[in-house]
Parts: sequence; C-alpha cells; structure tokens
Amino acid sequence: MTENRRRPNARGQGELLREEIVTAAARMLDELADDEALSLRAVAREVSIAATSVYLHFPDRDALVLAAMRRCHEELVGTGDAAAAEAPDPAAALRARILTQAAWAREHPGLYKVLHESKVHRRLGMPFKEVMVARTVDAVRACMDAGLAPDGDAAIVAIDLRTAVNGMLAQRINEPDLPWPPAVEQVDRFLVKLVGLRL
Repeated sequence: MTENRRRPNARGQGELLREEIVTAAARMLDELADDEALSLRAVAREVSIAATSVYLHFPDRDALVLAAMRRCHEELVGTGDAAAAEAPDPAAALRARILTQAAWAREHPGLYKVLHESKVHRRLGMPFKEVMVARTVDAVRACMDAGLAPDGDAAIVAIDLRTAVNGMLAQRINEPDLPWPPAVEQVDRFLVKLVGLRL
C-alpha cells in the first residue's frame, strides 16, 4: 500500500510549508465556519504532513486560526483598496469598499463568521482588524473633506457604518432564510442615513 505523504520542502523552505498550512486552515475554516471545530491533526492530514510538523510553525490552534484570519483580513483590505482606487470620487470609493466587503463575505461566509464571531477573537483579539477601521475612517473623512457628506466626527460615523454593515452581513450569514433585500440596496441606505451621502 503506497503512502500519500507529501515530499518534504527543500532545506530553507519551511516558510512554504507554513503558507501551505495557513492556506489549508483557511479553506477548512471557510467550510466549518467555527474555529473550535478545527483541529491541527485535521489540518496536517489536509496538507499530508505529520501533526508534529504543524507544531513546528504554530504552538496551538489559536495561533493557526489567528494566522489564517490575518491573511483573510489582508485579502479583504486589499480587495477593498483595489475597488476604491478605481472609483471616480470619495463617495464612490467608500461605496465600492463596502460592496467589496459584502461580496467577499458572500463568497466566504465561514471565514467571515470566524473573523467576527470566533472564540479566538474573544480570547485573544485580532488587532490587525484595526486596519479596516482606519481605512473606513479615512474614506468617510475624504467624503466630508470633498463636501460629499456633512462635516462631523469621521471616526464616529465610520464606527456606526461598520456596525451596520457587519451586522447586516452577519445576519445574512446566520439567518439566510429571511427575505433579505438586495445587499446593495441596504448598503446604499446605510451610506445615505449614516454618512449622509447623496447617491
């Protein structure tokens, strides 16, 4: 009986294995939608390595989940940045950023759920998520500076907006059978009511 054990990386390529482990963990978390259901042994099987090899890179499950969530968050921020860069003005850029986030959550509901509702989040926090907050504050401030939104405290407006958007996305993931209106319509209402944009 032949064994499907992966071939080891060449010397000095341990970082490649670490990336494979994180990729496998993220894929599994998207399917499980629950960080507590992830096991390091299952991840090791997915990558076709011994469980001890995972421990060389991550001391425990929480560390692996945090690494996977950091990568997902960077991807989410990056796609938002790209969408905003294509927009013709600050209001369109803010809208594009939010709609990109909504699209990512729709494509990766399990990851979005873990990113915002995981036990790891409650135990250890995810300080890297402050980048998304800062991007939203800057985007709201740009709208105000351009005269496209009423002047005010951009940080407070941004937090209100993020609360509404994250709540909307979480509700859609957790209660998919409700008669949800199109996400774009809800996002536009948030931008009008909370930011004061005229769309």
